[in-house]
Amino acid sequence: MKSPVLRAGSKGNERLTAILAILLLVTLFVVGLTVPLAQSQTRLHVILGTLVIPPILAKVASTVWRIIKYYSGDADYVEKGPPFILLRLLGPILVVLTVVMVFSGLGLVVWAPRSMYSQLWFLHRASFVLWFFAMAFHVLAHLKETIHYGTSDFIRRTRRQVKGASSRVWVTLFSLACGVVVAVLIAPYAHNGGYFFGN
Repeated sequence: MKSPVLRAGSKGNERLTAILAILLLVTLFVVGLTVPLAQSQTRLHVILGTLVIPPILAKVASTVWRIIKYYSGDADYVEKGPPFILLRLLGPILVVLTVVMVFSGLGLVVWAPRSMYSQLWFLHRASFVLWFFAMAFHVLAHLKETIHYGTSDFIRRTRRQVKGASSRVWVTLFSLACGVVVAVLIAPYAHNGGYFFGN
């Protein structure tokens, strides 16, 4: 039996993706504010950086689900149509850059030997620069629809137009709660004072 999130079809998927996108816009903006302080305020940067991992995975999952349903010939998703070709090409690149950026940062904190610090730090910094420009284009291209669909489940007039509004909100909150758990688990490994440079 399908969950309410899946039963809502392409419109529900669109709304879930948009809600997660709004959450990530806010949290990633806050993470970005800590980048200049990453060496001196490592713990804060790491906590906020790991908090966004579950929401990122949830958004990737919702996007991949749409791709699978579209290319498998699901009538609902086929009728909705694919994203603009440039955004379709950018999507996988953005996913790869996000994964590299996040997990190279985690590697610096948790499991990397000191001999790999300089390489991981370069990878983390380079992927962030590329990710920033790719994400800026992605956000600008989707901003209007993200705001429109991302707020629909919170407005009484539009909430009931698509089934599963409560489930989509709970999925988003659950991803954030998982992020808090991950951040708490990782925090003890982060120490202020420049782990990026192997200090």
